[in-house]
Amino acid sequence: MKSKRLLLILTGLVIAMVINSCKKSGQSPIQGLFVGGTWQLTSLQVTYWTGNQADSTVTLAVPCKEDFTFNADNTCTYTNFDCITQTSPAAAWSLTGDQLYLQTNVVCKDTVSGSVVSTTPFSYASIQNLGQFSLVLWTGDIQPNYSLTAKRKIYQYGFVRQKVNGVD
Repeated sequence: MKSKRLLLILTGLVIAMVINSCKKSGQSPIQGLFVGGTWQLTSLQVTYWTGNQADSTVTLAVPCKEDFTFNADNTCTYTNFDCITQTSPAAAWSLTGDQLYLQTNVVCKDTVSGSVVSTTPFSYASIQNLGQFSLVLWTGDIQPNYSLTAKRKIYQYGFVRQKVNGVD
């Protein structure tokens, strides 16, 4: 009887070791949602705040095709930012430990006060929504601690995942 129990325990241990030794991808499910396709910008809103009170929101037109691509090797690119024909060089992307913020060092040309300058628009972006087909990022003055009288400006970028060769 004891030998059967010992054999059963050893068999269980061997099965557990085999299951745990399987190769893991190293990606969390949240990271996996970013990769595997291109995210096309479909909406852009700017909200002006005083402290925690929204003063006004402006919805801006998205007249050209702007795309954000995240790769499994943690590089990303952005094309046609601010409707300026461009493809950014590959840049690093990562998520914060709590996976609530996206950090990238993607550099894009942007029009500011009539001049074209280089910016890092998604250096620290709050992930407001992330699903298989939609992504909403907040950038700008998104720091968690602010004065109740401070003027803030938050950009809300809405993206949808594009099909790759007709496949979702």
